[in-house]
Amino acid sequence: MENKLVIKETTKADIPLIFNFIKQLAEYEKLSSQVSATEDLLEKSLFGNKPVCECVIGYFQDKPVCFALFFHNFSTFVGKPGLYLEDLFVLPSERGKGFGKIMLKYLINVAKERNCGRFEWSVLNWNTSAINFYKSLGAELMDEWQIFRITNDKFDSSLNL
Repeated sequence: MENKLVIKETTKADIPLIFNFIKQLAEYEKLSSQVSATEDLLEKSLFGNKPVCECVIGYFQDKPVCFALFFHNFSTFVGKPGLYLEDLFVLPSERGKGFGKIMLKYLINVAKERNCGRFEWSVLNWNTSAINFYKSLGAELMDEWQIFRITNDKFDSSLNL
């Protein structure tokens, strides 16, 4: 058996696996109650007429052990697209083997090949192990920025302000 991580782009057949990774990530982040995604919604977002995101899966010894879901954004200041990492998850049993680092390096190369000006992601403030890991890679914590969100259940009331 091969003793390295193999990263593959996903296909429609991977939708159940991707959804399983998402549910495991939500459980790890103590956010399971916020998952409203479905396999059908994922398929439309990843493989519909106008895909809005992409996903790769990392395999170790032919077993799926991690995934990353990402999409393009745009920086007006840089004048270029950026790559935004929505989710990166490594199975708990497979952590400490460098798979997260390999996935990030893969995505940095994607950003480089696509001439992106930035590669960004968010991390929960309590996840100190992830924060320390990202800092060890040279990532910069942008603590002067705060994320604002309006969820779709509040769109109508927000428009009536």
